[in-house]
Amino acid sequence: MRHFFGSLYEYRELAWELVRRELRVRYRRSFLGFSWTMLQPLATMAVLHVAFSSIFRFNVANYPVYVLAGLLFWNFFAQSIIHSMNSLRSNAQLIQRLPVPKAVFPVAAILSGLINLAFAIVPLLAILMATGHPLRPALAFLPVSIAIAALFTVGAGLLLSPLAVLFNDVVELVQVFLQLLMFLTPVIYPMSILPERWLWLVRFNPIRSILEVFRDPIFHGKVPPLSHLAVAAGLALLVFALGVVSFRLTSRRINLYL
Repeated sequence: MRHFFGSLYEYRELAWELVRRELRVRYRRSFLGFSWTMLQPLATMAVLHVAFSSIFRFNVANYPVYVLAGLLFWNFFAQSIIHSMNSLRSNAQLIQRLPVPKAVFPVAAILSGLINLAFAIVPLLAILMATGHPLRPALAFLPVSIAIAALFTVGAGLLLSPLAVLFNDVVELVQVFLQLLMFLTPVIYPMSILPERWLWLVRFNPIRSILEVFRDPIFHGKVPPLSHLAVAAGLALLVFALGVVSFRLTSRRINLYL
């Protein structure tokens, strides 16, 4: 761990430049630019609000806030995973020419996702005020929730990014898996609507724990219960440690496949 963080700190300027480049490339030739980071979840929230509140009609108080909080977390997690998996191949020439720690590239991809998440918090706060949802002191806990989500995502990105180099079709498989995983995570629906026989699928979904810690300060206006917080933090630390160890073991083979 000391070597991992030391390498990232030593090459922090490279990481920041990669983040800047990632953001420029992502919004190149985009009419709305960074504004799309804020408008895209709002547009999705509006569609889901019409579909689930008016057509399918399940009862969630202030559903726009509920679903927007879930979407912000999920967009950060899923998009960061895919970008981190693509980061090694997209920087193949730089990796082959310079003796830089390869972990910088997936970590930088996830850092750019964090910046997008920070921009997306702005419309969330606007929706909170527009719908009259109480702005409680627990919102101050949100940076801790984001840190736990980021730690979990970095670990998952480090686990998966070498596989995207070793096997060409892994990114496509992970995209399909993430779509399935979204429906097994209460991002757009409450757990209360699930039949009893399917509850275990969601209850034992590790992503759910991270999502609840992220959503509690926003929607429920409370600091997550200590039991939920301990599970989420423990999962994040475990996945992060596994990601660091796995990446260190496999990174030596990356140059052979780029």
